[in-house]
Order: sequence, then C-alpha cells, then structure tokens
Amino acid sequence: MTMLTGIDWDWATRTSGALSSRQRRQLMVTVTRALPAMLADRARLTSGRRGAGRLDFAGLRLPDSTLARAAEVEAHESLSPHVLGHSYRTYFFGRVLAELDGARYDDEVAYIACLLHDLQLEHPTPGSCFAVTGAKRAVDFVSSAGATPTQVQAIGHAIATHITPGDGKNLSDPGRFIYAGASVDVIGSRMSELDPTWVAELLKRHPRLNFSKHMITALTNEAKAMPQGRTRWLNTHTGLLQLIRYAPFSE
Repeated sequence: MTMLTGIDWDWATRTSGALSSRQRRQLMVTVTRALPAMLADRARLTSGRRGAGRLDFAGLRLPDSTLARAAEVEAHESLSPHVLGHSYRTYFFGRVLAELDGARYDDEVAYIACLLHDLQLEHPTPGSCFAVTGAKRAVDFVSSAGATPTQVQAIGHAIATHITPGDGKNLSDPGRFIYAGASVDVIGSRMSELDPTWVAELLKRHPRLNFSKHMITALTNEAKAMPQGRTRWLNTHTGLLQLIRYAPFSE
C-alpha cells in the first residue's frame, strides 16, 4: 500500500518516522524517476495547455456519516485557517485526479484522512515526524468517534505515509490520494490537468490565505525538530521549499 518498501503504518509507529540509509537511497530513486513527469507537467502549464479536470460543486455531496461530521468538527477546532483550507483543497484536488485516473477509492476514508492529515503540521514534536504524530492523533480520534478497525488502519496508514514521494498514480490508496491532492496544493503538481476556471472557483471557496508562506515556515520547523525524517530529506534533496515558493498560485 505504499510506494517504498517498509514505509508503512507499522514502520511509522515503530520508528516515529526516522529513515534508514536504505530508505534514503530508495527515496532518491523514486524522486529521480518522478522528475520527468513533473517537468513535463510544468512545461504544459507554462505553455498554457490546461486539462478539463473538475468537479461540479452544484449539488456535490460530501461524505455525511457521523464519523465524517465528527472529523469536520475536529478539523475546524484543531487547525489554523491556513491548514484547514489546505485540507479541504487536498480532498477536492485528490478527488478530481482520482476520477481522471479512473481510481476506485473509499470516499469517506479519503475525506476524513484529508481533513485530518496535517493535525500536527504546525506543531512539530522533537524526534517524531509530524505525519506520524498526526496519524497517531487521528487514529485516537477516529477510534473514539466510532470508526471500524479497517477505517482506523486505513486512516492511520494514509496520514503517516502521505508525505512519502511517489508518482501519485495509485489513488485507490488513501495515502496516495492525499499525496496527489496535497502535491497540487503545495507545489502545483499535475496542475496542467485541471480546468483553470474550476481551480479559481475552488480557491474562492477555500482561499489560500498566503498558504505557501505558512507551509515553508512549518516545514522548516519540522525539519529542525526531526532531522532524520522525510521532511528534512525532502527539503535538502529535492528543493521542496523552492518548489513551494514558486508554486503556480497567486498568494
């Protein structure tokens, strides 16, 4: 269920998100393989070629279970306005890309995981990856809110692994769903596949509020708190902070 061998929920809970030397090498291979597609997407975007990916907001039904509503309340009470907006945009971007890819996904799990995926983003814990700490917090919450064991496992796995680089194409996996949606919102990945009019409408509904600046600050603090984690590796080896700074959004 994850793009790299060994980076899963069991690994996350056992190591708090500390990467081994082998995993660092795997990450480099994965990022290198994904680079051509990323460059091609940016070239299409720069040339003005845009796709038709969109959702019709009129009449759109979101998951409305007791668990989903509880997750909405938790997100609104726990997240800053910047991260809350990002969480909703992650879901909508992920949903559009999943439909473009023809992926079959559990909408309730995807929705809840997206809403809760950054619970700890702005609250780094020394020695523990924010995605892992946040996953544990989300697991405790959904367990108390009545989630089934299968839902608990899926949500924990999704949040703990959502920052692991990959091609983002297996959106049936909730972790890849979050990764794909968040990658659009954070660095503009696969933006060329989306209808620009629809993106503008989404940003009116869920404004960015200078989100890129807040994300850069959060990831810089996270890297200092967890130097053995994925965020520090991404900042150092992929130019992530620069990609965020030059994401194709008006802030």
